[in-house]
Amino acid sequence: MNAEGGSSGLAKSAAVKLSEMGERTKKFGTAMRDPHGQRRLILVIVCVALLLDNMLYMVIVPIIPDYLADLENEQSEHVHEMMHNTNSSANSTILDKANKDNLDVQIGVLFASKAILQLLVNPLSGTFIDRVGYDIPLLIGLTVMFLSTCIFAFGENYATLFAARSLQGLGSAFADTSGIAMIADKYTEESERSKALGIALAFISFGSLVAPPFGGVLYEFVGKKVPFIVLACICLVDGLMLLTVIKPFSNRTRENMPVGTPIYRLMIDPYIAVVAGALTVCNIPLAFLEPTIANWMETTMHSSQWEMGLTWLPAFFPHVLGVYITVKLAAKHPHLQWFYGALGMVIIGASSCTVPACKTFGQLIAPLCGICFGIALVDTALLPTLAFLVDVRHVSVYGSVYAIADISYSVAYAMGPIVAGQIVHNLGFVQLNLGMGLVNVLYAPALLLLRNVCQMKPSYSERDNLLEEAPQGLYDTIKMEERKAKKKNYSSAGNCLPVDENGFDPFRAQRSVSEESSGPEYT
Repeated sequence: MNAEGGSSGLAKSAAVKLSEMGERTKKFGTAMRDPHGQRRLILVIVCVALLLDNMLYMVIVPIIPDYLADLENEQSEHVHEMMHNTNSSANSTILDKANKDNLDVQIGVLFASKAILQLLVNPLSGTFIDRVGYDIPLLIGLTVMFLSTCIFAFGENYATLFAARSLQGLGSAFADTSGIAMIADKYTEESERSKALGIALAFISFGSLVAPPFGGVLYEFVGKKVPFIVLACICLVDGLMLLTVIKPFSNRTRENMPVGTPIYRLMIDPYIAVVAGALTVCNIPLAFLEPTIANWMETTMHSSQWEMGLTWLPAFFPHVLGVYITVKLAAKHPHLQWFYGALGMVIIGASSCTVPACKTFGQLIAPLCGICFGIALVDTALLPTLAFLVDVRHVSVYGSVYAIADISYSVAYAMGPIVAGQIVHNLGFVQLNLGMGLVNVLYAPALLLLRNVCQMKPSYSERDNLLEEAPQGLYDTIKMEERKAKKKNYSSAGNCLPVDENGFDPFRAQRSVSEESSGPEYT
């Protein structure tokens, strides 16, 4: 009897658990069908992709230099044994110096290769995203990032690691651009869009700042492979979520997408050019300090390894605070987005100039937090502005405009590992920081050009003029047919417009009402 009672109890508990799992599955399915629920799931998928990309970008900082140094030492020991047999100690000293210089160059090129390839691929990826939509490029980006992470885990020589780093740049050009563009496309209301992009920026910041201690601790205790395998597993889960939630290969809505404005036309738009320049300039201090500040701390402060490893971690909190403040201010005063960006650049400039004056690790935290706080203000204010500019001045397809934003970041991070070291070597660390600070402060007034952006309204006439040309896609073809049918209905057999006895032309009146409703346009 006891056995039968126990088995029936187990059966009941199993049935209850299965029922609960069924309810959860049902709720998940309902959430995926609900537009608001799907938007939140898409935001989670994109944020995880951005987190992974930035963690992979920064996780190699404590790992690769030490790993390459070990490889270099093994090779140099072999050479030293050969030279010891020939009693050439002077040549051995010269060779050690040459190897160290060569290692520094190799590390700089390896770090910069990701941003360089991303910079080259972004113009093509932006156009590709505009043509096929946002979901397939995001899946391509996650797949390439998964492959590059696996290669990092099992690569054992410089050439393999260089290939993995470059491959990551290719994946980032698709994943980052399509992810940010997808958020802008799903969140069309300005306040919601600012909040969603702010959440994405918080994940980017968290990935960049937490990755070095994450990678350093795992590398120290369990070896090089583990941190990359963990990131590869998260990437795989994110890709499976994308396939489950969005179903990119069964989505046919892209066939009705409007034809996006070509990327070269967006680049010559003065408003977009000013925003792109601000994104590049504000990220230069971070990109230039990351590869140079550790050596400066070691020589001037005699900092320990843990201090150098945790240099940027405290800056995560003011970055998130900056995102939160900017989102709240943008919701209340959206017409001051340009001012928030300009204020951020001034804060970055002032903080950058004070870095060389710091004498201790505790003092250094304050200006680094100021730099990250300022970057949060600039990014959170200006990234939604790019989407708004495309909405009111071009066609609401966001792949190319966020490819331009990605190019802006890539310019800073491609120059950082290569140029910053040369400037420090030739001019000094103080001059590097003063120059970066001055550039940020001098660029801030350029954002005054954006002060009237919030008064712009959609430019219907520009889109109508574009449709007078040959149709470039299914969307344009449908619009052309609608306009032809409308004109045919208003036209009589003798090509005369129907005018009533008071001389009223309904077609012309409708057109004038449409033009008045479009409001003033800024060009």
